[in-house]
Amino acid sequence: MALLIRNIKELVQVEEIPVKWRSGQDMAQMKTIKDAYLVIQDERIASFGKMKDLEEENYQGFEEINASGKMVFPAWCDSHTHLVFPKTREIEYIDKIKGLSYEEIAKRGGGIKNSARMMQQMPEEELYEESMKRLDEIISFGTGAVEIKSGYGLTTESELKMLRVIKRLKDTSPLTVKSTFLGAHAIPAEYKDNPDDYVDLVINEMIPQVAAEELADYIDVFCDKGFFTVEQTEKILMAGIKYGLRPKIHANELDYSGGIQAGVKYNALSVDHLEYTGDEEIEALLGSETMPTILPGAAFFLNMIYAPARKMIDAGLPLCMASDFNPGSSPSGNMQLILSMGSILYRLLPEEGINATTINGAYAMDLSDELGSIAVGKRANVFITREIPTYEFMPYYYGSNKVDSVILNGEIIKK
Repeated sequence: MALLIRNIKELVQVEEIPVKWRSGQDMAQMKTIKDAYLVIQDERIASFGKMKDLEEENYQGFEEINASGKMVFPAWCDSHTHLVFPKTREIEYIDKIKGLSYEEIAKRGGGIKNSARMMQQMPEEELYEESMKRLDEIISFGTGAVEIKSGYGLTTESELKMLRVIKRLKDTSPLTVKSTFLGAHAIPAEYKDNPDDYVDLVINEMIPQVAAEELADYIDVFCDKGFFTVEQTEKILMAGIKYGLRPKIHANELDYSGGIQAGVKYNALSVDHLEYTGDEEIEALLGSETMPTILPGAAFFLNMIYAPARKMIDAGLPLCMASDFNPGSSPSGNMQLILSMGSILYRLLPEEGINATTINGAYAMDLSDELGSIAVGKRANVFITREIPTYEFMPYYYGSNKVDSVILNGEIIKK
């Protein structure tokens, strides 16, 4: 498609020289162009600039959109979700209201293990159809790229089923989809007395089959209190790396687990959650290529302490925010809400929040050379807002969908 978007009130997150991420003080920097145009051709961003500099004769015959009063953003990059799941878990939500903790619900057979039981029973076709509905929903909020994890299988058969569904979503959805194998999401009940036996199953049976079918881009482990130890995590990561799967880690959600340091040690693309992050963890991350990723939806929904986002940025780190869309601890994939939470709960400036949900989210999926900003040559994944007064309005006016239309791979997606 050849497309000219004209009279854009403000073109947000533009780059003449693209960067792989923004960190520290640079997270508060974000270039925009007022009264702008954007040209899309052959699925790519071909040109942009001020309307007064638009050479109309070069774009005869292009489809046109008049974005007067509206803004254009790069589509959100949501680098941590579990949106392929069998059923919602609102009954556990009532348990939370009554005061049960995440760990207490898990010990009663709820949480991840509850989803695993339902996953084993759900037909693959039904799982695909339900997941596609969720993908369509997050597109409507402006998401253009998403990482989806397995981890609700906890058996070889069910984990492979999840990953096959993710692969099918990758092939059939206009979204850019990355797949992560998370067989080490929890220890199944039958292995509670011998967790190392389950680790051996993940290493010796699951990982080779995942690799043989080319079902995953990354490997993940829930390295935290009550889940997998650092030693178990490192064994699993080494096995995944052997098969070409780069690590991503659930770390330090429930305690100072050592998961952040393990992630840096094994060059994880990201370490995620990070509620328990102190000086030692920050020092480990500085100078690494690992993206610290916070998940505001989960901390909010579970009423947990919040990761020290302000301290991390002030120390010079980059920061990413993702939705953690899942049925148990973050039942929303609305990245506009995540952006608002960044300001409300973590005191991020609007520019910092936008960087955390676009270019830094792209990096956390190894996509920052393709997505996350408006730059010539990047894939044309953008959204056009409704008429809004300023880009600061995006995190400020929480609770309503401020996206008018979405363009993915240069094609207009009507929502």
